[in-house]
Amino acid sequence: MANQKYALLGATGSVGKSLVPVLFRNQIPFKVIGRSLEKLQKEFGSYEPLVEYHAVDLSDTEALTRVLEGVHTAFYLAGVPYTDFSLHPQLTASALDAAQKAGVQRFVHLSTVYPYGIPRTHRVSEEHPREPNTFKGRMRKEQEDLVIQADGKNGLRTTILRPPDFYGPGAQLSYVYSVFEAALKGTSANVIGPVDTPHEFIFVPDLADTLWQLSNQEEAFGHSWNIGGTQAITTRDFIEQVFSQAGRKPKYRVAGGFLLRVMGLFSPFMREVQEMHYLWTSPVILDDQKIARLLPDLKKTSYADGIRLTLASMRAESDSGA
Repeated sequence: MANQKYALLGATGSVGKSLVPVLFRNQIPFKVIGRSLEKLQKEFGSYEPLVEYHAVDLSDTEALTRVLEGVHTAFYLAGVPYTDFSLHPQLTASALDAAQKAGVQRFVHLSTVYPYGIPRTHRVSEEHPREPNTFKGRMRKEQEDLVIQADGKNGLRTTILRPPDFYGPGAQLSYVYSVFEAALKGTSANVIGPVDTPHEFIFVPDLADTLWQLSNQEEAFGHSWNIGGTQAITTRDFIEQVFSQAGRKPKYRVAGGFLLRVMGLFSPFMREVQEMHYLWTSPVILDDQKIARLLPDLKKTSYADGIRLTLASMRAESDSGA
């Protein structure tokens, strides 16, 4: 294991930043791949000498092939702006092509609940039809299809992991990150409603640990897997827990479907958010019994502990001037 090399494509996202310490603890040599060399070095400089930095555009298949040479397992964690979701299949196709040409043996793809579309069942298992009802869902399904089709080609094995919304240290792009900011500052949080429907959140370090465990299981490849949060919770309850642990009374403003449509008239980003509003009115609650059988040591941090650790991390960043 120790002489195998791993690569993180899209390393500077919150999941990559949580996965790197796992690799480091296991003394695994790894490559971090992103768009900015300066950002990679700043983020992961403390993990030398095990880390290698590579600033590569994922659409440059030739350059990416060179970087992936000697890599045993690649984690695909790359995100794109909400307004550029058409890039997802393109970048994934490039990464898979490069992985095959470079002789990568395992490709672990981090996906989302979007390909499932509107849920037909209370809990959504891996057998649920993938029938996305949005453009972003279709792009994510196309992305998954490419990963599924690549399994077994040129010695490459692939697997897919689908989590719910995430939160945790460094997760600035999380839907609930602004809740933590507001709780620490004593301001009002802006959230999407309704806030009393069930929702799921996964603590980012738990997601990283699951990716690591999955990558080491030969039986995981050739399949797709769900990983849920510790339990379903309403957005209201989550907000109240965050403010309570911050020592403040909860303050928040709720934007429902109508307000999102109005805001979308003036903001391209909010137009994209409005398309996904079904996730709050018809939430996807994941059934992850299958992965629990494969990985009996799954980590699932309670909301109370996860919120406490996230607030502590954000306070420490603020104190250090980060």
